[in-house]
Amino acid sequence: MNSAMIRLYGITVLLLFANGVRAETGEQLYAAQCARCHGKAGEGSKKYPKALVGERSVAQLAEQIQKTMPENDPGSLSKADSLKIAQYCYDGFYSQAARDKNKPVRVELARLTVPQYKNALADIVGSFRSSNTKLDDKRGLKGEYFKNRNHGVRVFERLDPGVKFDFQTEAPGGKEFEAKSKEFDPKEFSIRWSGSVFIPETGDYTFIVKSDQSVRMWVNDPKNPVADGYVKSGSDNEYQATLFLLGGRAYPIRVDFSKALQGVKDKNPKPKPASVELLWQPPHGVVETIPARVLSPQFSTEIYIDQTKFPPDDRSYGWERGTTVSKAWDQATTDGALDAANYVSIRIEELAKTRLNDDKRFDKLKVFLRQFAKLAFRRPLTEDIEKLYITRPIETAGNDLQAAAKRAVLLILKSPRFLYREPATDANPYDVASRLAFSLWDSIPNQDLHDLAAAGKLKTPVEVRLQAEKMLADTRAKARIRGFLHHWLKTDHARDAVKDAKKFPGFDSAIVADLRTSLDLFLENVVWSEKSDFRQLLVNDEMFLNGKLAKYYGANLPDDAPFQKVAFEKGRRQGVLTHPFLMATFSYTAETSPIHRGVFVARGLLGVGLKPPNEAFTPLAPDLHPTLSTRERVELQTKGVNCQSCHLVINPVGFALENFDAVGRYREQDNKKPVNAQGSYTTRAGESKTFNGPVELAKFVAGSEDAHRAFAEQMFHHLVQQSIRAYGPNTGEDLREKFAKGGYHVRQLAVEIVTTAALKERKSEPPINADKTR
Repeated sequence: MNSAMIRLYGITVLLLFANGVRAETGEQLYAAQCARCHGKAGEGSKKYPKALVGERSVAQLAEQIQKTMPENDPGSLSKADSLKIAQYCYDGFYSQAARDKNKPVRVELARLTVPQYKNALADIVGSFRSSNTKLDDKRGLKGEYFKNRNHGVRVFERLDPGVKFDFQTEAPGGKEFEAKSKEFDPKEFSIRWSGSVFIPETGDYTFIVKSDQSVRMWVNDPKNPVADGYVKSGSDNEYQATLFLLGGRAYPIRVDFSKALQGVKDKNPKPKPASVELLWQPPHGVVETIPARVLSPQFSTEIYIDQTKFPPDDRSYGWERGTTVSKAWDQATTDGALDAANYVSIRIEELAKTRLNDDKRFDKLKVFLRQFAKLAFRRPLTEDIEKLYITRPIETAGNDLQAAAKRAVLLILKSPRFLYREPATDANPYDVASRLAFSLWDSIPNQDLHDLAAAGKLKTPVEVRLQAEKMLADTRAKARIRGFLHHWLKTDHARDAVKDAKKFPGFDSAIVADLRTSLDLFLENVVWSEKSDFRQLLVNDEMFLNGKLAKYYGANLPDDAPFQKVAFEKGRRQGVLTHPFLMATFSYTAETSPIHRGVFVARGLLGVGLKPPNEAFTPLAPDLHPTLSTRERVELQTKGVNCQSCHLVINPVGFALENFDAVGRYREQDNKKPVNAQGSYTTRAGESKTFNGPVELAKFVAGSEDAHRAFAEQMFHHLVQQSIRAYGPNTGEDLREKFAKGGYHVRQLAVEIVTTAALKERKSEPPINADKTR
């Protein structure tokens, strides 16, 4: 049917209306009222080129139609007619289910994402070293105190929560070791702090050691210091190094401090002041003394970290996908393979557990390379694979052990068997092991998973769930879940939280960093509790505050108080939805932004599909409307019909958070007017919900099936990195129901998600010739 016929059909239907003949079907109503702008099948037109597709339910779509359509007379349609049109559109072309009928979604062939690539290399190499000591609950660093400057005679050892000491002209002292302090000479002593530093998220970390004495620092590499001020010269008293580190792992760290008199001719010289401090600047953070909560007195094993710069992964679907292959990515994999091969070849004696005079060196090299390839390819090697990737490189290298190791590692790491995930396979136990590992660890299966797969014990949901629960205890899984929570809250990318200094004095980068830490501690406290109750993320009325935040936000804590749980502003503030970090993030520099906050709640928490505005959006300046509140200005700017299609959803939920200003402090007035925090939302089931203020909104979201479904689907996408629709049309609803029956247990939801994905058989794909494609 061409456009002329559509217009004729619409006119005919309108004439029938004029003569009292009722058009009963949604198709007829759509043709009469909507097709001229949106096309016969919602494909769009010159006037409205965007296709009529989205994520709203029939009830939500009907509400929008009734209030905003038709264009020439919005609001003229009855509820019944709006519902008919909505149902017709939903079933025919609007809904995802309708679109999937014409183009079914399948599990896509994917390469390793950048985090998966780097984590895989770290774990492959790390498997040949002594396993990392399982860190206990002690926090801080082991401090060893010596009476001379060369760490020779140890006086005592203790647990220090951090490294920040100003000894002045005295020897180490204090109530905890007064008896020992007499053994020190304030002119000459030394201290060694050692242990591990836990890295919560992947990124660049700057480590800084400050001292007016001799000092040296090691991070990750126990043999080579990253900062060396041991031979003191000039006036330097600060040394630093920036390292790219993978999150969810503990790295060895050590600081050697020494005080001694050098070049002093006086027979009885007076001791000079001495101080030392160990600091860092993490991603999204500021320079601060490394806190005890990320330190352990136990020494961990060095971790290989690939430093290759990769092009970013595609996130256009809302989650990281390894579906694009470019020349830049291929070159990065080559550079990464070269870096890893050099690292391994230099350390081959250590990793293969051999030595120069060992007559079984090449036999041990073969054992090493077989295990290396098995881990990289995520399955046992066939005879042909072993010959190609191990035997030939060794034979062509002659007697050069390092060259043989380097060639073999290069071949293995450039193979599609390593770089791609399951090109054509069923759900055999080795695939299940890989899916579990990549979902929960962003890395390869470990030896335990290989052993289970070899024994055929990863074939049933019960077996897979049991293993997934064990895997969640790994710190890599904790980092993975942490990353998802930041994705869910839309805080996974750095946002500009700079505020007007005149209007919000004291709100600086240090406050922002502490707010992010406060949020992290809250998320961890809820999710890793016994109940792990999703609802507590939204209704828990405790916050983590330190002295600095308490002072700024009006809580009662000492200025130097460390982070601790505080029952703060009960009845006004609850959970993540009212956390100052989010309220500040979703605001402008001087004013709140109900629109940004509303989009976050509607799209991020409730799963409403929202389209970007048709044109650039500039908020009305307060100076132009000096008598209006923020709510009134937003209502004025978004009252147009073209705006209302989305702002009917955005504004009411955003307005409910207007009790918090642009830095997240509670207020009852805006521009000398009482804050109007009333809001509403129409659920997917068609129920109209109202709430007054942030606490009521938080309680509504906590109990909303829409929010539960959105949370489950977003977690699926983040962990599995495939569309949930590829696993069946009812997978999302099934997960929501299991989530509800399980008491909204966040960790158990993760277990259900990875179990569902791990046991899913893939459709057959054209096979990759892994042995020739290099």
